[in-house]
Amino acid sequence: MEAGEARERLLRLNCPANNDPIARVCQTNVSDYEDTVKKAREAWKIWADIPAPKRGEIVRQIGDALREKIQVLGSLVSLEMGKILVEGVGEVQEYVDICDYTVGLSWMIGGPILPSERPGHALIEQWNPVGLVGIITAFNFPVAVYGWNNAIALICGNVCLWKGAPTTSLIIVAVTLIKDNSQGSGGQQAAWCNLFLNL
Repeated sequence: MEAGEARERLLRLNCPANNDPIARVCQTNVSDYEDTVKKAREAWKIWADIPAPKRGEIVRQIGDALREKIQVLGSLVSLEMGKILVEGVGEVQEYVDICDYTVGLSWMIGGPILPSERPGHALIEQWNPVGLVGIITAFNFPVAVYGWNNAIALICGNVCLWKGAPTTSLIIVAVTLIKDNSQGSGGQQAAWCNLFLNL
């Protein structure tokens, strides 16, 4: 990226309490978006074949990593979007809680076998991953809404693309980095959970 293009793509983030600048982030462009979608679709081919309980284990590790940084992430939510600290921490706790829930759910994804009106037949319900799931979050719930959707989508065998509100870009980046490094596998896992900023 050229220096001029980088300056054009910078977005200044301001504190909602006093409008003071707190950071600048580089916005995604169309090319970045297309590359991310391509990588996510490729990663999905691998992720969907991983057994659900093993996907649940990875989601558990994401929850543990978020739990370790809950105060810092809660403070960042508070700074960036204006919630009081306890509510900022609560945002992150919601994500941790859904990770805990989906670990158990990953062992129970099955499908009922139901009777059929046809002799010698049965109806079988089977869960199949759908692929790439887009998750759009608003500024007022920058972590919890993403967490609810992300954890469930992951254990079901889907990969995710996160488009958060431009005013909460720092928490989006922070959560994504923690997630990507939760297993020490920032390579492949990074392609399972992607983000793009302010396209």
